[in-house]
Amino acid sequence: MVKISSNFDAGNIEVIEAENTGNIRLRIRKDHNSDFYQWFYFRLSGARGQLCAMTIENAAGAAYPDGWENYQAVASYDREEWFRVSTIYHDGEITIQHIPESDSVYYAYFAPYSMERHHDLVSQAAVDERVHLNAIGETLDGQDLDLLTIGEMAVGKKVIWVIARQHPGETMAEWFVEGFLERLLDHEDALSRSLLEKAVFYVVPNMNPDGSRRGHLRTNAAGANLNREWENPSVENCPEVFYVRGKMDETGIDLVLDVHGDEDLPYNFIACFEGIPDIDIARLDLAYDYQQCLMQLNPDFQTEKGYPKPPAGTANMTIGTNQLAHRYQAVSLTLEMPFKDTVDTPNPQTGWSPERCRKLGHANLDAIAAVITRL
Repeated sequence: MVKISSNFDAGNIEVIEAENTGNIRLRIRKDHNSDFYQWFYFRLSGARGQLCAMTIENAAGAAYPDGWENYQAVASYDREEWFRVSTIYHDGEITIQHIPESDSVYYAYFAPYSMERHHDLVSQAAVDERVHLNAIGETLDGQDLDLLTIGEMAVGKKVIWVIARQHPGETMAEWFVEGFLERLLDHEDALSRSLLEKAVFYVVPNMNPDGSRRGHLRTNAAGANLNREWENPSVENCPEVFYVRGKMDETGIDLVLDVHGDEDLPYNFIACFEGIPDIDIARLDLAYDYQQCLMQLNPDFQTEKGYPKPPAGTANMTIGTNQLAHRYQAVSLTLEMPFKDTVDTPNPQTGWSPERCRKLGHANLDAIAAVITRL
């Protein structure tokens, strides 16, 4: 018997009809208390060897409908290896076509990063004697908000923050952090050892555990878009930002990397803080130097395509990158990765993938090393 299910960590789909594998009809569930939706993640069972056509009827109303153009869904039999499958956007619907080789196959908007894997990530990092793990607060659903502090503060050391998954459906951000931590904590990596002599790293691998577990695209349990809460966060509506910004007030920041995914643009790029009212040109130049270095290190990253640069004084100060640049006079960077594939460096089998996210995480340590003495 063919069945579609999503009652698991990060699952999201509503079944309209699933009796005929050639015409399975589905809808994506909205984020709680929000109109945002686009993340999907479900299992198809009992359809081995059958041509399956799974149509998401409400694709046109998604948060970023332009993101469906030239998009290919991901699939996996073991939830470890993910590959792209035929996906067509037509008349406001997307149809995923695939012949499963197993009676259990998972489909998702991007390779999921489960809360179970998150707990493995922070626990494995915490084994290292250079790492301190603190739960700096609780989410509205009662989950821990994990902060990894790597290294010890000393006079002259720089303070570097890395935060990821403000938007929970942007799972590539935590895959990136996994790679970043993998290299930073490698005792045999000379560059990482050198960086830890010069800086203390504060890493929040998942800013939005509730949205992650609930299968949200963009919001927390209250329906708040965390990346619009940095100017005046409240513990009632967005405890995640409230607690993280409170900790940032204690440490200060020299450089902060806020890691995201972009639904529409098929590029890796960085957005800076050009529009803040009190812009420090020297720090902005450092942000540009960081990008040039990263582009040389990893051809998957580029600088020609990205978001428009706002004129000075016009920035939305509720957004993390802008508020953090203003509040701490920090080099503040939003790194965006694609849900699709990189146009300039495509991989037809996997598209933009967890492994490529991890490799980009590795490369960002070199970019930090290139600018750290000027922070």
